Amino acid sequence: MPRTAETAGFRFNHTMIRVKDPKVSVHFYTEILGMDLLSEKNMGDFTLYFLGYDHDNGSLSAEEKEKTRFTREGVLELTHNHGTESDANFQGYSSGNSDPGRGFGHIAIAVDDVEKACERFDALGVQFKKRPSDGKMRHIAFILDPDGYWIEIVPGVLRL
Repeated sequence: MPRTAETAGFRFNHTMIRVKDPKVSVHFYTEILGMDLLSEKNMGDFTLYFLGYDHDNGSLSAEEKEKTRFTREGVLELTHNHGTESDANFQGYSSGNSDPGRGFGHIAIAVDDVEKACERFDALGVQFKKRPSDGKMRHIAFILDPDGYWIEIVPGVLRL
């Protein structure tokens, strides 16, 4: 169906997930998955972290990254509700893949070589939900972020 004039400028911008400890999560997404921290906004009771991949070869300044965070596609927003990182009674968030709370499933990251990416994740101590050698779909993997959210690792070209 062709896009209408009313929706012609619409783009998918970001997905938000809640995280317990922003230091651990931001480290995971920047150092393990290679995302760039586009901006960080303290909103009083919570802080927002916007992350995305740098396809400008590091040429954007911090100000430009922040300015363009809502004009890009494929941005991940991590929301940290202050205090969860030090609350011994905090049970964590639902990943969306078990009851109760089944709904959200995963985010996906396309990589050049799934096997090599998984070897790197192994070396970095990343927890796997599914390795490429597991199950019927041997060309993908699932890793877990620090809060237990699933991240599908797919090849740049995936034939279903």
